[in-house]
Amino acid sequence: MSSASIALLGQPNSGKSTLFNALTGLHQHVGNWPGKTVEKKEGSFTYKGMECAIADLPGSYSLTANSDEELITRDYIASGKADVVCILADSSQLERSLFMTADYAGIDVPSFLVLNMADVAADQGKTIDVKAIEKKLGIPVLLFSATEGKKYEPYYEIMERAVKEKTRLNVVGLEAEYEKIEGYSQLKELIPEGIFKGFTSMWLAVKALEGDKQVLSMLRDGLTQENYKKIVNICSASQGAIATGSSKFKWIDEVLEGCISAKKESIALSKLDKIYLSKVWGKPAVILTVLLGLFASFIPALPFMGIGQAIGALKAPVAAALTSAGAPEILIQIVCTVIIQSFCYIVQMLGFVFGVTLVFGLLEEVGVMARISYVFDNTMGKLGLQGKSVMPFLVSFGCTMGGAAGSRVIDNWGQKVLTIALAWAVPCGAAWAVIPMLSTVFFGPGAVLVIGAILLTMILHMWVTAKIFGRKLVKKADRYGMIMELPPYHKPRIGALLRYVLGRTGDTFKRVTSVVLLVCSVFWLLSYTFVPGTQPILYRIGTAIEPVTKIFGLHWQLFVAFIASAVGKEGAIGVISALYTGGNLSTAFNAAMSGAGTASNLNEILLSNVSKAEALAFIFAMTFNMPCVVALAATFQETYSVKWTARIALYYTFTALLLAAVSYHVGLLIF
Repeated sequence: MSSASIALLGQPNSGKSTLFNALTGLHQHVGNWPGKTVEKKEGSFTYKGMECAIADLPGSYSLTANSDEELITRDYIASGKADVVCILADSSQLERSLFMTADYAGIDVPSFLVLNMADVAADQGKTIDVKAIEKKLGIPVLLFSATEGKKYEPYYEIMERAVKEKTRLNVVGLEAEYEKIEGYSQLKELIPEGIFKGFTSMWLAVKALEGDKQVLSMLRDGLTQENYKKIVNICSASQGAIATGSSKFKWIDEVLEGCISAKKESIALSKLDKIYLSKVWGKPAVILTVLLGLFASFIPALPFMGIGQAIGALKAPVAAALTSAGAPEILIQIVCTVIIQSFCYIVQMLGFVFGVTLVFGLLEEVGVMARISYVFDNTMGKLGLQGKSVMPFLVSFGCTMGGAAGSRVIDNWGQKVLTIALAWAVPCGAAWAVIPMLSTVFFGPGAVLVIGAILLTMILHMWVTAKIFGRKLVKKADRYGMIMELPPYHKPRIGALLRYVLGRTGDTFKRVTSVVLLVCSVFWLLSYTFVPGTQPILYRIGTAIEPVTKIFGLHWQLFVAFIASAVGKEGAIGVISALYTGGNLSTAFNAAMSGAGTASNLNEILLSNVSKAEALAFIFAMTFNMPCVVALAATFQETYSVKWTARIALYYTFTALLLAAVSYHVGLLIF
């Protein structure tokens, strides 16, 4: 059986992800490139007995070494790992999107060109002569719509042709433009052909003129000192990237001359863009879109919620069956309290991940997410992020796990991790169910001030966290501004999107299950009374360190509830209720998982056992603690890093206690 390796190359919003998902379906995996904090997507498919491995290279606008994404992309191509490179361009705006093809010209690896979004170009009234473009470029060219799932045969055929014929770009016309640049010819003569695998002397000369640091470093090591000095002198006297860029666009114009005809002379701004790109209505429209998407995410999540509740309903009959069979109490607790309750929790939360991934994946597919990025790019840029980060932040008001899952639309790994780290500071829906209740019990009308203080603290927390984590996660070179092009709106490929969503949801389920079961098992072991008449480990730890936790305004019961809030915010009240009414810690753990178990006279219990300063400390500690164990698992799922997941979790545990200490001592001064 024959095999081939294909690399997908293209600018952001060129449709690479749609094509990749359609080709690979569930046969894909995501991780990080070795030694780099950049997402790596690989998959496989079979065509006529040919096993095809495919790599979705990081999206970038050029192959100049300005970022890790661009370095990874060009090094992967030049390494020979790909038998052929599939270059994608947006056929609705070829004058700009063919720039990547021009920048690729001179890399000595076979390629073919896919002019994607043909349906959008057709809607614009454009007619593209593919055969004429193919003749000029010397490689197979296909006019294509990646969203049309039943019309992929032409893609497979052109891919097979490129693999067999090893077609390479015709660079004669482009080099003729380069030769008009002062110093180019002398520069090329100083660089021997084949000095570096995968790169022609033409490509290296152009990148040297553009001041590419990595290429200049390669030339310094590969040439004599005398010739390298000549190269540096020539480059310093040239116009650099301005001159080479002009040559590339002139070549693109020559390639497209006579190949495109348009019935419409101008393309009017769509009604949606008149709203999204408005200085007045843009941001409110984006926020409304995200919030509506958040609410819409609950619709596909409902079946999962029902399945999760059905799993939870198994606890009583399973416990009865095990009891009648004479099973020991510890086994019943493990099966019912840990395993069944954990799966109940996991499946219900997984439904929201499925919904968020589906709804916001759809927004990404049709082109709305690019508008979100554009509108909020400057605002998010102050935190070292891109505009898309606003979506996970808003979704986290509903569910932090959903916010973490929503970060997968961010293509830069460092910015994705930083986005998740900041999203943890946003109190989720479960926290907002607890905060007003506790605030009202202890502070009455003053609850409004407490909620206001929490929102202000959230903003400050996000700013500080961005400063602390941003230094390592987001380099200055990656803190780029507004996106270059807004893609046209286009129809989504529902089949490919569903396969992608199901694949990611299944992968999330595997990772989340292992993390949740591990954390819940540890918590249960610490809370279970193994020897009658003795206290569980968690009680002994809590009472032993109470002199320390009192500094944070937390008696041991409140501290245990603080720990339980890391399992589930809604369960923190159940834990407090169980502990202050004499319930055991195992019951409290079950309350933390199920969100149930509060006493009917909870208000009286709280007021008689907890002071206002302690209540304030607990509210802040619980709110800014790790959101929940499922959010922890989702963070690991999206970052592919145990180290960064642990760092974020420990950081939030520490800062939550620090905020508790501050609020407690402020409370002592006030009350």
